[in-house]
Amino acid sequence: MQRLTERVFELAPPVGLFDETVISNLFPDSSAGARALLVYRASQAGEILRLRPGLFVLAPPYRKTEPHPFVAAACLHAPSHVSLESALAHHGLIPEAVYQVSSVTVARSREFHTPVGVFSFRRVPALAPRAGVEAVAVARNIWAFIASPLRAIADAVYLNKEITWRRDGLSYLTESLRIEEDDLRKLSFEALDEILASLRSRRVRVYLQALKGAVSHVG
Repeated sequence: MQRLTERVFELAPPVGLFDETVISNLFPDSSAGARALLVYRASQAGEILRLRPGLFVLAPPYRKTEPHPFVAAACLHAPSHVSLESALAHHGLIPEAVYQVSSVTVARSREFHTPVGVFSFRRVPALAPRAGVEAVAVARNIWAFIASPLRAIADAVYLNKEITWRRDGLSYLTESLRIEEDDLRKLSFEALDEILASLRSRRVRVYLQALKGAVSHVG
């Protein structure tokens, strides 16, 4: 086992992810070039996997815990929060999406194809990026920012520019997103004003306000 692999394995970082700061702390007396050589050797040996420049995970035979995809997403591109189909699946509103983790960011859109999965990040400008977003425990002492159902719907409507309440109404949610009508009645609108003030989109505002008025009549 390579030196870097041994030290990281002993450290057992949360969900198995580690970056260059962790490597520097593990080898404080080594030069940047020496640390880069440690990374190269461990990577060539197939003992560590690179998710993006500067972010790594131990290969399966060498890690004690599996990297949680939501935590990996947060590390890959920040600031961001899990949203869209991934958040709706997390909340049990649609069938679980296993192909990729979908997140929203106020930074530029990105997509990462990594050894632990595919991660997409869509840009949604927001004055308060965490409006309608919850810090959720996804593992012991491990948290991830995940959109509430209403925020996930708001993000989806914002990104799908052709969606309007007048033309699509509930059918966008029940047919395109496959949310059950019974589940729509359980939506919380507590953060509605906060979300609308943050996104500042008239189309999203009209859609969510109409949704609020319609869900009591669903079914």
